[in-house]
Amino acid sequence: MHQVRFQEVSKSFRLHSSINEKIRDLFYIKKDFPVHQALRSLTFAVDQGDVVGIIGLNGAGKSTLSNLIAGVTIPSSGSVHINGNAALIAISSGLNNQLNGLENIELKGLMMGLSHQQIKAITPAVIEFAELGKFIHQPIKAYSSGMKARLGFAISIHIDPDILVIDEALSVGDQTFSDKCLAKINEFKERGKTIFFISHSLSQVKSFCDKGLWLHDGELKKYGVIDEVAAEYERFLKHYQTLSPAERTELRASHWGE
Repeated sequence: MHQVRFQEVSKSFRLHSSINEKIRDLFYIKKDFPVHQALRSLTFAVDQGDVVGIIGLNGAGKSTLSNLIAGVTIPSSGSVHINGNAALIAISSGLNNQLNGLENIELKGLMMGLSHQQIKAITPAVIEFAELGKFIHQPIKAYSSGMKARLGFAISIHIDPDILVIDEALSVGDQTFSDKCLAKINEFKERGKTIFFISHSLSQVKSFCDKGLWLHDGELKKYGVIDEVAAEYERFLKHYQTLSPAERTELRASHWGE
């Protein structure tokens, strides 16, 4: 049985130019809002223990895909099947800015289905790993992006999910903490956890992942062995870098390679 399976999954968002438009949309006041198609008809399957690198240009749909895998959002069409619980590690993901660090540990633990007793048991380890010291008692709105990432990462790994979704969470903060996080992720890999890894560092993706999933303009361009997917993506990047800004805009909206 596949641990993650997407079948013809699409995701679109309505675009609002103001808060008033959002309110009108919320209360179904008739108006035709423009729609952004973030993902188009994605079909793929991932087995337990696979480590999948998700690559693509900015705006390709990588974060939307990670949110779907983690259950943060639902598809507009198609079906998503997840066998097990998934945790998303992204900058400030699942954190409430009005609550302090301790309260956010409890909130995210409850969101992941942990009991109060289980949350109490993991809290000391979360605090120690996050290295936030006295800031654990401060509201999240006072945290830097690096501090948010550290707390979010520490909570997610100590919840011990079946599926770990890492969305650029290692791109902020100091190198020492990033190395510490990578070591922890490698522990999950050795334990046979399923991991989705999003990073702009293609060399990091190639060294860590065994499969690659390349998104372009919301579409799945290639999925398979990481070396093969990365090689084709690198060929695309070399071509992309030779283009003018106008040509890049045109290409990003096209079905490249078809």
